[in-house]
Amino acid sequence: MAHHLIFEGAELSGKSWLMSQVYDYLEPRYNRNKVILDGCHWFNCDVGVYGTENGKAVVRDYLKILKTLEGSNLILEKFHLSDIIYNRLHWQVEVDFREEEEFLKSLNFKIILVLLPPDRNELERRIKDRLGLYPHYERILRDPEWYLAQQSEYLKEIGKTSLPHLIIETEKLPDQKLVEKILKWIGEK
Repeated sequence: MAHHLIFEGAELSGKSWLMSQVYDYLEPRYNRNKVILDGCHWFNCDVGVYGTENGKAVVRDYLKILKTLEGSNLILEKFHLSDIIYNRLHWQVEVDFREEEEFLKSLNFKIILVLLPPDRNELERRIKDRLGLYPHYERILRDPEWYLAQQSEYLKEIGKTSLPHLIIETEKLPDQKLVEKILKWIGEK
């Protein structure tokens, strides 16, 4: 059975690093040829869409893609929970994804919620790293407290989900033990 994973969590939590490690494990293990990277498909789903009027429609369009690729390993960086939280925090609007979540359940999706450390110094370090990699991030940069408030909303939503989920706390990255924990949870170790 293919692995279908959604990595959710506040910005700066370490989702991308963890996903890269899970991808680097799954892709070569399930690759069917040496010409195309077909062992795992990675979708960065939050490209300035969540928290906008197009968020739900984009999630629904992704569901069609996910159904097409259901026999493949799939990892998604942010998805429906992010749209719920961005709408709530930015516009005080509640979005209902129960129907879409049932569809995700039928495709055996699981959520990995990645948590920030509560250490302000570590958050400042991650902000500096992010700005070094992506200078345009400064346009949406927030104080560390904002990211922790965002994380509180993710924790509320993970408690409501009907999808299996794992919570990963990222004190310091890189941390290979966290990757091992995820791989064990999905039955790969």
